[in-house]
Amino acid sequence: MIFGGSAAYDSKLRQKVTCWEVYMTEPATPAFLWWSESAITFDRTDHPDAVPHPRRYPLVVDLIVGPKRLTKVLMDGGSGLNIMYAKTLDEMGVDQTRLHPTRAPFHDIMPRKQAMPLGLIDLPITFRDSSNYRMETLTFKVVRFHGTYHAILGHPCYVKFMAIPSYTYLKLKMPGPCGVITIGTSFQRAYECEVECCEHAATIIASKELTTIRKEVAEEAPNPKWSARSFEPVEGAKEVVIDPSGSKGKVVHIGTTLSSEKESTLVDFLHANRDIFVWKPSDMPSIPREVAEHTLKICPGYKPVKQRPRRFN
Repeated sequence: MIFGGSAAYDSKLRQKVTCWEVYMTEPATPAFLWWSESAITFDRTDHPDAVPHPRRYPLVVDLIVGPKRLTKVLMDGGSGLNIMYAKTLDEMGVDQTRLHPTRAPFHDIMPRKQAMPLGLIDLPITFRDSSNYRMETLTFKVVRFHGTYHAILGHPCYVKFMAIPSYTYLKLKMPGPCGVITIGTSFQRAYECEVECCEHAATIIASKELTTIRKEVAEEAPNPKWSARSFEPVEGAKEVVIDPSGSKGKVVHIGTTLSSEKESTLVDFLHANRDIFVWKPSDMPSIPREVAEHTLKICPGYKPVKQRPRRFN
């Protein structure tokens, strides 16, 4: 769920007017919206040949934004905003000087975290199928962070186009000048987008955790009394099993001076990245043997000669 934006941070007067409009008595004559006369339904003609894991995968569509076609646009029914990434805007060749300033942040599913957009921009959006199309202008919040989609369309898009989604069939329908427009995607495409999005999120979380650990764990200053040639065990270290469900011999050493919270964070990070540790060649099946195996390049048939010892002071 994404909520907030300019509408949520209107002036006090505008908020009172909005509240009055919501709670006002019903008018004597109904005021119908444009395109509300078209009935939109889903039946077996919309049913794919197979529906693996109904309502699990995202609804990703192709559409035309301005003069460009975007092939990965997420239709997010839980978002109260339309989101456009600054990277997408640059790749479209749209100058960021067209942005309108805004001071209204928006929030994600965790309200304590908020994001401030770079600005607002109005862009024409075109949905089309093989025989019908429709274009409307939408307002986007432009953000500086990156995502796996080109853009995210939320409630304002659904309302503007009077669009109805089916997350079971992965199809989107809306009224058009020549009948109902139907847009959809394949389950294979939706699966690829979901996997890419999850991997992107995991990478960001791992990067933030590593940055936090580097900031919090202070490096000990080297002792000048220690000799560069000495190999003494580090004092105040304890063993941590990398893979609790696997071999107990796979351990690493961490300092005992860490607080319980820092130690728990470090141990969780090591467990989550245990696949990068190796203890024997069989742990690296994808690395060729010649990379780790060393040989002496000598001519076959020659008798080895023992050289005199060399002493270095």
